[in-house]
Amino acid sequence: MPLLVYAGTAIALMGLLVLGWCIWAAIAAKRSGLPDADLRARLQRIVTINMGALLISVLGLMSVVMGIFLS
Repeated sequence: MPLLVYAGTAIALMGLLVLGWCIWAAIAAKRSGLPDADLRARLQRIVTINMGALLISVLGLMSVVMGIFLS
């Protein structure tokens, strides 16, 4: 089961990297000075990606916990 722990760790780290990108992209969008409608559309896209990254991170952490319990 160590393989499940390592795979889960890699998946969780990928999710965290995407979450970091979402933070960077949201800050860049707010600083860009776009009109309100364009800014709202860009932030909605970023929120969608953010939710997917959060799901990936949770699945990775669940894999780590399952690997620990099964070891």
